[in-house]
Amino acid sequence: MDNEKLHALIALLDDPDRTVFEMVEKEILAEDPVIINQLEQIWETSLDELIQSRIENLIQQIQFNDTRKKIKNWSNEKEVDLFEGFFLLSRYQYPDLKLKSIKNKLRKISSDVWLEISNKLTSLEKITVLNHIFYDVNKFSINLKNVLSPQNCYLNQVLETKKGNTISIAILYALVARELGFPIHFIDFPKNPLLAYIDGEVAKKAHGDNYESDVLFYINPSNKGAIIGRKDLERFIKRNDQLEQDSMYEPCEDRVIVKKLLESLIESYESLGYQNKVEDLSRIVNML
Repeated sequence: MDNEKLHALIALLDDPDRTVFEMVEKEILAEDPVIINQLEQIWETSLDELIQSRIENLIQQIQFNDTRKKIKNWSNEKEVDLFEGFFLLSRYQYPDLKLKSIKNKLRKISSDVWLEISNKLTSLEKITVLNHIFYDVNKFSINLKNVLSPQNCYLNQVLETKKGNTISIAILYALVARELGFPIHFIDFPKNPLLAYIDGEVAKKAHGDNYESDVLFYINPSNKGAIIGRKDLERFIKRNDQLEQDSMYEPCEDRVIVKKLLESLIESYESLGYQNKVEDLSRIVNML
């Protein structure tokens, strides 16, 4: 949209006729997100508080619609990218988040691990090194003091504060591990995702959505990367009848874990009474 037309539309934003305002709003919202730069420039030069307020709302709606569209496209992919899903979710609250900056921070962690490992190490020994760098050096941990803080769910905030919830910490851990080439996959364990270190390729069965895999061991990212054997996991599940199911042992798709993180974010905003954000995010989670 050219500046002249945009300025003409902006001039109508304070029109007392609701029909006129809705027409202007609809036309602006139909534009590409690049229009945000123009809107911000007009906001900076405007002295009308009503127009500034409505421009702010328009920018938020445009950003939300763009994020929702990108998450929908992401969810429709046959094999989703875990980092992209986490990043897009974080852009809901931080639309100006820079991809390169976030990736550089992740690569710094994985590089520190890489410098400490060699091909002579066993899989278990490599995970021990990863745990040391991730938990002891970088001090990542569960935010027990503020479990329901929305900031626990945003990638940039977790990287900055070193705090997250059980799901975001598990995702961050998996991203670092995969950057190093470790065959890490999620286990959809209630409230506390586990990771499976898998030997070889994960293959789908000929029928159904179950997976066959050779899991060497399980990892609990919520407990400083504690290693869990199959028998230990079986004993725990047997003590909890509601968990008696095959899915507690086998890998799930990455999109399942991203959806759980989104549901956790909704719960956080719900606890704070931010109903508008709950409604926004609920529309997104329904697409996954």
